[in-house]
Amino acid sequence: MALLLFVSFIILIFLGVPVAFGLGLSSLIYLIVADIPLNIIPQKMFSGLNSFVLLCIPGFILAGNLMNAGGITDRIIQFANNLLGRIRGGLGLANVGASMGFAGISGTALADTASIGAILIPAMKKEGYGAGFSAAVTASSSTVGPIIPPSLPMIIVGTLASLSIGDLFLAGAIPGILLGLGLMIPTYLISVKRNYPKGERKSLTEIWKSFTGAFWALLMTVIILYGILGGYFTPTEASIVSVIYALIVGIFIYKELPIKKIPEIMLSTMTSTASIMLLVGFANLFGWIMVSEQIPQMVADLILGISTNSVVVILLIIVLLLFVGTFMETIAALVILFPVLLPVAMTIGMDPIQFGVMMVLTLVIGLVTPPVGVCLFVASQIGKVSIGTTTRELIPFIGVSLIVLLIVAFVPQVTLFLPNLFE
Repeated sequence: MALLLFVSFIILIFLGVPVAFGLGLSSLIYLIVADIPLNIIPQKMFSGLNSFVLLCIPGFILAGNLMNAGGITDRIIQFANNLLGRIRGGLGLANVGASMGFAGISGTALADTASIGAILIPAMKKEGYGAGFSAAVTASSSTVGPIIPPSLPMIIVGTLASLSIGDLFLAGAIPGILLGLGLMIPTYLISVKRNYPKGERKSLTEIWKSFTGAFWALLMTVIILYGILGGYFTPTEASIVSVIYALIVGIFIYKELPIKKIPEIMLSTMTSTASIMLLVGFANLFGWIMVSEQIPQMVADLILGISTNSVVVILLIIVLLLFVGTFMETIAALVILFPVLLPVAMTIGMDPIQFGVMMVLTLVIGLVTPPVGVCLFVASQIGKVSIGTTTRELIPFIGVSLIVLLIVAFVPQVTLFLPNLFE
């Protein structure tokens, strides 16, 4: 019966059915064949969504949308470009830097790719950068978004395993910074090799002015972390504080957020939230079936049957997640596989917080790899370049991402230093 569940799901995915509906339809097929009452569907979907913490997802999405509509993207890009533009390949470096700044606002890679890419990919092409390279820099740097707090995947991880959202946010900070700085290395080296242009040197006054412009946006991340870690509000309350803050900044400080545009932003937020919640609900039903079929125990026995050596087990998990990430959306993969693999990780002594960050980082690499790399597709579309060309340009960036992933996997203090510091 378990085979029927997975075969039907894989067939539906290859037929182009959205992941959420693929999970739901494959679960429905299983329940019908197994003669299980269908009223289990709403029960399990509701139990998967009945979490107070999940309420922060629409809050953070709305806050990010409000900040983006209020002129945040332009200010972050301008600051990054003023700071890094004078270096060879400076516009590419500014692209990565802007993604690191924007990560503290959006929490998602796709929003980063779409908003920053829409501005910087055409600008890079105009300055003489290759279209494939421009798309590759944008797509790869957008993967920083789900790592640097606030992060929607980290919220899902915390909900699934009853882990502290604040600790997960802190645990992602250093890996996110490492990933961003690491991606600057191939950006610079390739730019030097191809003699891509560099911008004019900006004065300290201009750099400071652009920093003050981006300051209010960057401050939101500090407020979120300080509020949660200081015990002033829960993650859900933090998301509402973020929305209020975004409204104040967009309307009264930046003065670029029209009141009449807010209903459109809220509609977009509701659409994004609904798709995520539907995915979580169906994934919970799918996960319940897996548990009833003892799939988690089978996976654990299979991995530990190959080896009980911690290094080998971690590498096996990484290979599995890299493969899954190539064809499954990050949140869906987390909901299905995190409860399955967490016991295996804990068996070899890995901290749940470290494992959560490692799993998110592994899966987001899949966002820039075919066949289902959404950031790869969006960046290529904006750059008007073929998927194959962008994929070839992405190879050194993916290499850097894998190196950072291995550091996160095998050096616990990279993820645990900040959470332990704030205990």
